[in-house]
Amino acid sequence: MTMSRDTPASRRVRANGDGTVYQRKDGRWEAAGYVLAPGNTRKRIRVYGTTRKEALAKLTEKIAASNRGLPVPSAQGSVAAYLTYWLENVAVYHLRETTHTRYTAVVDQYLIPGLGRKKLAKLTAKDVRTWLNALRTVCQCCARGIDTGRDPQAQASRRPRCCAIGQCCRKRLSPLTLIYIHSVLKSALEHAVREEEIPRNVARNVRTGTPRPRRFNPLTADEARRFLTAAQGHRHVALFELALRTGLRKGELLGLRWEDLDLDAGTATIRRTLQRTRTGGLATLPTKTISSERRIALPLSCVTSLRAHRQDQAEEKEEAGSDWQGGGHVFTRSDGHPIEPATLTRHFNALLRDARLRPIRFHDLRHSTATLLLEQGVELVVIKELLGHAHIGVTATVYAHVRLRLQRQAIDLLSHSLQAPQEPTTEPDDGDDSTACAAPVH
Repeated sequence: MTMSRDTPASRRVRANGDGTVYQRKDGRWEAAGYVLAPGNTRKRIRVYGTTRKEALAKLTEKIAASNRGLPVPSAQGSVAAYLTYWLENVAVYHLRETTHTRYTAVVDQYLIPGLGRKKLAKLTAKDVRTWLNALRTVCQCCARGIDTGRDPQAQASRRPRCCAIGQCCRKRLSPLTLIYIHSVLKSALEHAVREEEIPRNVARNVRTGTPRPRRFNPLTADEARRFLTAAQGHRHVALFELALRTGLRKGELLGLRWEDLDLDAGTATIRRTLQRTRTGGLATLPTKTISSERRIALPLSCVTSLRAHRQDQAEEKEEAGSDWQGGGHVFTRSDGHPIEPATLTRHFNALLRDARLRPIRFHDLRHSTATLLLEQGVELVVIKELLGHAHIGVTATVYAHVRLRLQRQAIDLLSHSLQAPQEPTTEPDDGDDSTACAAPVH
């Protein structure tokens, strides 16, 4: 039996599997049909619209997505609930502890306050974009109430200076921080997609832009020589020299053990890093990436200073006796305990002041190594292996400014070589051999 064209739209018979569409008593239109659900099952869903066409379009879209193998969202909880679940049950087993600590801070300070109340299944790219735009423009000191917790009786540097006294300090997040926050959200939603909680990662549809690379302050060749001169006689001279000449990270230096060094062959094997964690305190962890686990050649000067350092450490151990608590680390305190990263930073800053050098970060020693090597014409792939970067693109991006300067020098050198040689101007020979009035040629 076929339906006449005059049959009302609400009573038309739809094909099997297309679902049903009808008008409710409140005037809205409701469409219902079966779609794919997690666990390879099917479930009946309902969608609503102000017109029959709108409700039917929504149902058709969901059925089409189901036919492509995309399950309908099953997450009925909030974004905050899922982020908490993700941190406690997923990320904790796949991230380094220090990274997990940073992710937790981002979730607690930015993601949950901004998006936590929204339903995970109903989160849209517009929601994410609006939230990120708010982070760009809102003073974080006021938004998070940082200033209200400062003590008015404390030192001048710790007294209220923003919303608590009615003067907004306009402390906004940097572009790099915004990208990091966005990446944490993308990671969490990506796992929700893999668990078939949501059909797509809406955070991937939001672009945060490409910020300018972070500026750093490498030492010049003259400053590096002054730094090494000032380090002579320091208890950690071998550490500072090794940092500048090899570009090892702070954690890699502090995590070195004597078993990792082959001073006869002049090599060092980087296997671990020493970092302070929130739960385990000062702990030995794997290297930052797989590429960071590497074997490097040691300069002769570093081998000499390391031999002297080993002798000094043996004398300290003998003097400490039973109080020695060493675990085989190359660089330790006088009692054998590993050196705190913050303590090394204080020693480094004091050394810079003694040498009358401008203040830089300890990590800038690593940048100084790469910059000085590039300026000496060392190939990028060699520097990549020495620094332990995962990809050569990382090395090329970080030190793009150095490569640009070297390109300029190379272009200028080529331009100089391509200039036509200047031919000496000759005067017609009039037979006069007198040269008394000729200008001297320099």
